[in-house]
Amino acid sequence: MNSRSGLTTQILQLLRPYWPLVLGGSVLGVVGGASVAALLAVVNHGLYATQADVVTLFFAFAGLCLLILIGSIGADISANYVGQRIIAELRKSLAAKILAAPIDQLEIYRTHRLIPVLTQDVDTISDFAFFFSSFFVSLVIALGCMVYLAVLSWQLFLITGVVIVLGSLAHGYARTRGVRGFSAAREAEDQLHKQYRAIAEGAKELRLNRVRRRRVYVEQLQQTVDRISSVQIRSINLFVTARAFGTMLFFVVIGVALTLRPFLWPDSPVAVSSGFVLVLLFMRGPIDQVIGILPALGRAQVAMRRIAELSEQFSTPEHDLLASAPAAPAKTTIESIELRGVTYAFRAVPGSDPFVLGPVDLLVRQGDIVFIVGQNGSGKTTLIKLLLGLYAPHGGAVLRDGSPVLTETRDDYRQLFTTIFSDYYLFEDLIRGEDVVPDVAERYLQRLEVAHKVSVENGVFTTTDLSTGQRKRLALMNAWLEERPVLVFDEWAADQDPAFRHIFYTELLPDLKRLGKTIIVISHDDRYFGIADHLVRLRDGKIVASEAKASNVVGASAVPTHAPL
Repeated sequence: MNSRSGLTTQILQLLRPYWPLVLGGSVLGVVGGASVAALLAVVNHGLYATQADVVTLFFAFAGLCLLILIGSIGADISANYVGQRIIAELRKSLAAKILAAPIDQLEIYRTHRLIPVLTQDVDTISDFAFFFSSFFVSLVIALGCMVYLAVLSWQLFLITGVVIVLGSLAHGYARTRGVRGFSAAREAEDQLHKQYRAIAEGAKELRLNRVRRRRVYVEQLQQTVDRISSVQIRSINLFVTARAFGTMLFFVVIGVALTLRPFLWPDSPVAVSSGFVLVLLFMRGPIDQVIGILPALGRAQVAMRRIAELSEQFSTPEHDLLASAPAAPAKTTIESIELRGVTYAFRAVPGSDPFVLGPVDLLVRQGDIVFIVGQNGSGKTTLIKLLLGLYAPHGGAVLRDGSPVLTETRDDYRQLFTTIFSDYYLFEDLIRGEDVVPDVAERYLQRLEVAHKVSVENGVFTTTDLSTGQRKRLALMNAWLEERPVLVFDEWAADQDPAFRHIFYTELLPDLKRLGKTIIVISHDDRYFGIADHLVRLRDGKIVASEAKASNVVGASAVPTHAPL
């Protein structure tokens, strides 16, 4: 599916639940716009009316004013409601797509491209939705006025039509070039967001390096800001120039009507010329309003295209990831996890071969402590993501208790794991937070040596403004409370002080093993490799050694439900 069809499909999907309101608002907009054109005819007729026509003109004027009021208010209210509901649904839909998106696609898309779509692009569409009703009503008024011009004089209508065609060509050119400029500016916005992240997250490093600080500001951020500004100025100037050209053409038509009427149409009533000029002067307002909204329409078009591209890229074969938990919970115990001939290939970097993990054969039994070790870039984290079901293997199979993990069962399989990644995100609330007795939470925090800095209130950590190592300890507390059968630690101990690192390897991991947990650890701490029941060495995406103790299975019977404290 190309981006254009994706854009059309997404717009139709967003409008479908509100089609009665859209239809009703459109009808009211047509009624209001047509009533304005009819009111102009009444005003023009009233300029030459006699006393006998006063009553008729009064009721016609009052009735048309009432229709204009009803039509305009009704169209505005329906457009505002539909627009705001669409924006709300769009935000929820985007969040759902991100939550369900394949992890490898999210990693490719990157945060600096994702956040502008969620904020800037959605806000752009929201701004246009606010003005859409005025845009539609003004367009209907302009069309109604054109119909009245045709009734007054088909010759003058033809002249006006030629002028409108010329103006439309100018605006079409401006819109094509303008949208192209808005698209280029939107691409640059992604880079700007990336540079904003750099100056915020790299503030300490930039403060210590004058050369890099100036390069980031002058050669990167400043140039990006100037490029966005220049492109926006050129694009909007095109619209402004086309708008001025169209306004000039209106006055040219008025001049033609007044100058040539005595020669070309000497027998036409004066009411024709006055009505013609009256309508043209009035049309300038609605047409200016339509033209004034065109830049916002162009930006909204670019924003919708970016949203459609994101939606297409984040499509997933897994469905119902946000559905409620099943009434009968899936089996939460395991006997074994096996990778059988599993491979995974990354995109190739220009000039080099792609990194390929595997084929990997690995068996993890219930109650094992498995260490996965190897140099940086050897594929340890990729192997973990395959084990967790975050990556779907390109070849081979992942098996749970001897049965293959399929697309339909992958999310249930993932619920077996609690994982603390090296780039983990710490949530402030605890999944079982409200069920945790305060003194139990306090004992956990004491055991992790952070009780003097943080506590749990109403199921939420009182603060997460801690060092990286201490935040990882809170993440470990979450792991305890979730009580899942498999715990995965990706370089967890790397940010701990030597004393607590020793506690983690020699006390906490054995305690978790005694609970019957299966534990998988990525580690560089070779002095603690002896703790592992199974040591897996990776090099260049291949398992080069796999060492196991003679007895590495811990029975799961009669184990306590909480970690010993």
